[in-house]
Amino acid sequence: MAAAAGAIVNAPGVIAQPKVQWRMSTTWTPALDVLQGAAQRLAKVVGETSGGRFRIEVFPGGQIMPPFDCFDATSKGTIEAFMSTPYYWTVKEPAFEWFATIPFGMNPEGMAAWYYQGDGLKLMEEAYATFNLVARPATAAAPQMAGWFRRKINAIGDYKGLKMRIGTGLGGKVYAKAGGTAVLTPGDEIYAALERGVIDACEWVGPHDDMKLGLHKTARYYYYPGWHEPGSTSEFGFNKKAYDALPVDLRRTLDHAAAAVQVYGLTDFHTKNAVALERLKTEFKGKVELLPLPAPVLRDLKKLSAEVVMEQSEKTPMARKVHASFTKFQALVGPWDHVAEGAYHQLVAV
Repeated sequence: MAAAAGAIVNAPGVIAQPKVQWRMSTTWTPALDVLQGAAQRLAKVVGETSGGRFRIEVFPGGQIMPPFDCFDATSKGTIEAFMSTPYYWTVKEPAFEWFATIPFGMNPEGMAAWYYQGDGLKLMEEAYATFNLVARPATAAAPQMAGWFRRKINAIGDYKGLKMRIGTGLGGKVYAKAGGTAVLTPGDEIYAALERGVIDACEWVGPHDDMKLGLHKTARYYYYPGWHEPGSTSEFGFNKKAYDALPVDLRRTLDHAAAAVQVYGLTDFHTKNAVALERLKTEFKGKVELLPLPAPVLRDLKKLSAEVVMEQSEKTPMARKVHASFTKFQALVGPWDHVAEGAYHQLVAV
């Protein structure tokens, strides 16, 4: 009887638990099932783990606001969350670029290690707090491809006069140093821009997403490796007031859901790119040429990248701090990557 009475007394507390409803807008088109799917997966994991107490309604870019408006909308509290990539906001704070990737930087495993075993996550929180945001790393869409080109690239001079759509600000500045012009275009507009000749080349992600956008129908030469985005990591951004108002268990639910999505998304991307690459080699044989960038071109790009990264790292105190942490961590894990994976992949490729 005492137990029953206790249950009755506690029942109102259980029933009265508040339910939370958030809206999230992304910078992705619905066709990008890996990236948009990652945002939807976050909502699914949060909803299931919280027993329905916490629901996030996810909208693709353009449905409730233009794709590139989601950062400011979340910062102001118009919506509670967004998903994008940090380098889209580099004009607001140059340090953001490092939280996505930098040319010739770490791979996805190195990025994840920097976030969770180094200072990456702590520095990310510090940088985004200025904008009333709490940020978390999302899925990694890397390593990437170098992009689609209408003409062959045989030397660094072939970039001169080239107008290319590229997402990362640092990579775009490298192309500018090489004599080209960088253009930032939302994903759903790239096909039309390349088809009409508004741009001469473009990069997006990798075979799966690129084919979703139809890029394989607009340019013949598909180059690799994606030197400009070796460890591309997307982001979730949450309005700080909304995040802080969550009960502690729901905050932790959201944090762990973001980490889970990072793993699910990376494996999804890895598998679907493998399938798409095989399709390019078979179904589009004779129409698409898969080509490595010549070693001298990569060496020249690496030299230009070092100049650009150093210049940008001096733009703000935050960029200086993040660059120092990133560089130190890459120097730590780089030799292990070379020994553990570099030699192995060279061996199995023979």
